[in-house]
Formats: sequence, C-alpha cells, structure tokens
Amino acid sequence: MLAERLSRPSASASSADTHPTVACFSIQAVADPSVMPRVLELFAKRGMIPLRWHADLGGRRDELTIDLQVDGLDRPKAEQIASAIRQMVAVVTVLTSEKSYA
Repeated sequence: MLAERLSRPSASASSADTHPTVACFSIQAVADPSVMPRVLELFAKRGMIPLRWHADLGGRRDELTIDLQVDGLDRPKAEQIASAIRQMVAVVTVLTSEKSYA
C-alpha cells in the first residue's frame, strides 16, 4: 500500500514537478572570507547542495561576486533565502532569477 502511494503522482503535484526549475542567485559582497561559508550554510542546513557555485574577486580584490544555482526551490523559498542573504554583514546586493526546463 505504501509503495503504491509512493509510485503514484499526487493529485496536488505542482507544475514545478512537471517542469523543473532552478533558482539562481547573484550576490555582491565586500571581499570577506566569512561570506562564502555563511551563504553556503543557508543551503546546507536545508539539505541542499548548489548545482553550480562560482565566486570571483573583483579586480581590486575588494569585492566578491558569488553566482549559484539550486534546484528544488520554489519562488517563495528562494526569496526567503535571498532575504536572509541580504541581512548578512558585508553583503551589498542579492539578485534572484529562475530558469525552467520544458
């Protein structure tokens, strides 16, 4: 009975289940070694591993840019995480977007 319920798609399955989406975050921060682990911690404590993670120091090595992508996040949850990142010391800007695959 349980196996039967697990194998059948739920009637309340959202369109995100049929068309996977990826939440994208672009973060600008002051170059501080604590920024990267604090950002990653927000995903790790939710059991998520980013699909992509790329970080660059600016030309003067005073600005850090982090671009990351995570699947399995709906828009409200992505905005909640983005809001938490915006509250971090040293973070200047957080932009979000999403990609979907048909």
